[in-house]
Amino acid sequence: MNIVIIDSNFQDNKPEQEIFQAAGLEVSFLSGTEEESLKVVGQTADAVLVQFAILSKDILSTWTRCKLIVRYGIGYDNVDVEAATELGIQVCNVSGYCLDEVADHTAALILGVSRRLLPLHQAVERGEWAFEPIVKPMPKLADTQVGIVGFGRIGERVLQRLRPFQYQVKVYDPYLTAEAALEKQVDKEDDLKTILEQSDIIALHLPLLPTTQHLLNAETLGWMKPTACVVNTSRGALIDTVALAHALRAHTLGFAALDVFEQEPLPAQHPLRDCGNIWLTPHAAYYSDSSLLELQRSAAEEIVRWVRGEQLYSPVNRLA
Repeated sequence: MNIVIIDSNFQDNKPEQEIFQAAGLEVSFLSGTEEESLKVVGQTADAVLVQFAILSKDILSTWTRCKLIVRYGIGYDNVDVEAATELGIQVCNVSGYCLDEVADHTAALILGVSRRLLPLHQAVERGEWAFEPIVKPMPKLADTQVGIVGFGRIGERVLQRLRPFQYQVKVYDPYLTAEAALEKQVDKEDDLKTILEQSDIIALHLPLLPTTQHLLNAETLGWMKPTACVVNTSRGALIDTVALAHALRAHTLGFAALDVFEQEPLPAQHPLRDCGNIWLTPHAAYYSDSSLLELQRSAAEEIVRWVRGEQLYSPVNRLA
């Protein structure tokens, strides 16, 4: 059984190696992620672990031996899942990792935006003390409506964190049934335009799919209040960031707080950098002292389950 780690940015891969060793499996490492190297690895590996490398249909079509891809992380848009399915390759992610960290980061951004912490901090740095002209409008939290777009495990955790602060929270998710919303005591909105029009803060918690790419664009951003804020800790390409920068500069949108971007690292000349009315964090919402260790172990454990013929914890495609 040949297992290959294609790429990762961890300090080391000892957690995976320990798990594979305990299961009697060996792992090797790909030295580079150039296209030709990626094509070769799938001809010799039975299973691969991947973090950032793009596994396109062109690459996967050469993988005559590989039968399993496990992606380090929740998102898997760097893997052509449709092509993998056609080729009989099982794709898995690590869906249970960093849920609390991302929810905490999101809630922290929402609270910081609500209390105008950035402009207040900047005012003190400038030597100013009269703050009312800077922070208005600033309704109390109980008068602030948050719209959570996407109500999976992270979206639900964000709601749990916001409830003690008495925010008015509505949820938009086409896959959330009325029965499930009632059971979870969720105020469900069935129309995206309505939740964008009514919310003071929008928090995105969606996978990146063809149907969700640029969900927030010039048109849909225009539905929002000029004082509203967008928070995105999910996938960068859910937002047309050039359109977002234009809306922020024109003050047709009040604020944005982003942890993820269409291109990472965020390019030095990207217009978002000069907006002013924005918080930018470097795709750090997933991080805690324990989250990366959890990610590495969980990814390796999925491969061990596959080798043993056990039920997989987080498959993202279904093979015939």
